[in-house]
Amino acid sequence: MSLPFQEQPRCDMKEFEISCPVGRTLDREEVTAAAARTMGVPVKKVAGYRILRRSVDARADIVYRYRIAAYVSGEDCPEYRLAEYSDVSGAEPVIIIGAGPAGMFAALKLLMRGMKPVILERGKDVHKRKFDIAGLSRTGIVNPDSNYCFGEGGAGTFSDGKLFTRSSKRGDIREVLHQLVLFGADPDILTDAHPHIGSDRLPGIVENIRKCIVEHGGEYHFETKVTDIEKRGDGMFAVRTAGGGLFASRKVILATGHSARDIYEMFDRKGWALETKGFALGVRVEHPQTLINRIQYHGRFQPYMPVAEYSFVTQIEGRGVFSFCMCPGGILVPSCTESGEVVLNGMSNSARNSRWANAGVVVSVEPEDSPEYAKYGALALLNFQRDMERKMFEYTGSIKAPAQRMMDFCRRVPSSGLPATSYHPGAVSAPLHELLPGGISLRLKYAFPEIGNRKMKGYYTNEALLLGVESRTSSPVRIPRDPETLEHVGIAGLYPCGEGAGYAGGIVSSAMDGINCASKI
Repeated sequence: MSLPFQEQPRCDMKEFEISCPVGRTLDREEVTAAAARTMGVPVKKVAGYRILRRSVDARADIVYRYRIAAYVSGEDCPEYRLAEYSDVSGAEPVIIIGAGPAGMFAALKLLMRGMKPVILERGKDVHKRKFDIAGLSRTGIVNPDSNYCFGEGGAGTFSDGKLFTRSSKRGDIREVLHQLVLFGADPDILTDAHPHIGSDRLPGIVENIRKCIVEHGGEYHFETKVTDIEKRGDGMFAVRTAGGGLFASRKVILATGHSARDIYEMFDRKGWALETKGFALGVRVEHPQTLINRIQYHGRFQPYMPVAEYSFVTQIEGRGVFSFCMCPGGILVPSCTESGEVVLNGMSNSARNSRWANAGVVVSVEPEDSPEYAKYGALALLNFQRDMERKMFEYTGSIKAPAQRMMDFCRRVPSSGLPATSYHPGAVSAPLHELLPGGISLRLKYAFPEIGNRKMKGYYTNEALLLGVESRTSSPVRIPRDPETLEHVGIAGLYPCGEGAGYAGGIVSSAMDGINCASKI
């Protein structure tokens, strides 16, 4: 099997933009003519072109805007090529703790470099995990090791599969996108401005990645919760698990995700370096998808068009207020990892065909915003986060979500009735304006009318439902590492990685961080 990363020579391509009405196929002759004009050559000299990016533009006519690169005949312009995996059955092992995007893509990179990945995952494989997730919504009982956050594929597998970043600052993201396509994702993710896989398709892709790793000599160990990590005098790590297992290696990649609080607490007990880190907290906002379509397409939405998305950011009293993880045609899901807490997240299947649109709308939180938690040191905001989640549970007495209509929230009045919601466990009318911390509640109060009046006419409405709490936007803790070696600042050979270490924020950035850590090894 061939996979990235193998850099290819580049030809002298010229880039240009062209538009095409949504619902119509891009015309090849039209593109070739535009390429010839751009390059100043006859049409017959245009050897080919590549679509670099596609996005919807609804500002005037509703069109797809394409960014295209073309090249002339006679140039050697090969496609992006994929490097070979090695059989690593007898190679030196590298322990990877966590089978989310950071862990999986670190493992794939190790295969390319001839090292053996040994993946330890506290949760279950992607198929067994489905039953625990279904049971959580049905019964309200959370399995602390198998849920929307923990298990094969990590939090993104059953939380939408949006590929947010196209930033190249972490490296060449083509290595991630091309591998996802190879393992079953739609090739459109290579060009779409907002690529999306879907929670219905991601499990199969995750399983294909695992099969590839195992076929090439790597190992997976599910239901293997790490309880301790020791650095021995001979330079080896001893990694102990809840079932009494012991794994040894000279290198360990720690890719446990942003909800593995027990790992942070283990570091704290050992006196290993940790840092408190700002994160964001707020609510999930659910609108009818038809309303968002009407707003974003200015009343011109047609069934053949992609359902509308939105994003925004504003500043209110010195803190950022922004939309997060917007899910068009999506549903809300319970993302708690412990009993006695309420946490919400959103997801969409590939068709994005539910009645609702939802997004986190959150406020930046810094350590100085909660001085009463300073006594917890590096775990200050982790304890603040946990207390907010427990407060929501205490109000409803279950994983039902405290909820309030948007305009009622801003007016500080209870909602006498709630609209229908996609959140399967259900919602309970609650004074979210009082349950949320004062600084967060106040900033949201000012943000919603501002967005509705200045950016999205119609967004500020009592048709919108706010549900609490959206709190797992990112890790509230950072595990510091050397910027050059990517090793923990005090422990050589230990590589804090991905969202759980505080160095990523989504599937692609986590995958890139895993690749980078594996490359350093």
